[in-house]
Amino acid sequence: MTLQEHTVRAFDADIAGMRRAVVEMGALAERQFRRAVNAMITGDPGLIAQVLADERVVNGLHVQVDELCNRIIALRQPIAVDLREVIGVIHTINDLERVGDEAKKIALKGRSIEPGALQDLHGPVRGMADQAADMLNRAIDAFVRHDSGVAMELGACDDAVDDLRDELVETLVGRMTREPHRVAQALDMILVVQSIERVADHAESVAEYVVNVVQGVDMRHGNLPA
Repeated sequence: MTLQEHTVRAFDADIAGMRRAVVEMGALAERQFRRAVNAMITGDPGLIAQVLADERVVNGLHVQVDELCNRIIALRQPIAVDLREVIGVIHTINDLERVGDEAKKIALKGRSIEPGALQDLHGPVRGMADQAADMLNRAIDAFVRHDSGVAMELGACDDAVDDLRDELVETLVGRMTREPHRVAQALDMILVVQSIERVADHAESVAEYVVNVVQGVDMRHGNLPA
């Protein structure tokens, strides 16, 4: 084997390892998020503890993948699409780490929102969370397949999640007016709803990074691919 062949194989191994780590981190962040919503609704201390444990694992993966990306840049000096992918992964893992942060916030609300309180809103909140989690799953799948078309689809999904957030916040504000003794718990639920909406935002961002990798178009600030 020549030195060039060895270098190419080592580079390919690094890229493959980077991709596997992103998929692992994405799957864990999605699972943590779904578990956090269940923890908030049920107030189950075991579920809350598991979400906090997941958070530590997500943070650890964030550091590991970031270090791998920096090593690839330093040692392999990628160019063109390879460089865009490494940079896209750095952005992606930052968003996944923030999904973990939001999941932690949601789970901890299970300690302050009584399981029986606001029970009529559990279904809509869970439905909104399911949509956000599905967006995250689709974004990671787009990353794996280098599917740049998913970003536009998730943009429409994010708009739908935003609408659900607005409806739930309006309902919760009305509830505070009618039931003053529920003000604190309604405020906590508003924070939960806002965290769920942020998870959808992060999912959309991950899909947008795929567009930059594949087409070289940065979709931030309203830029659209051709």
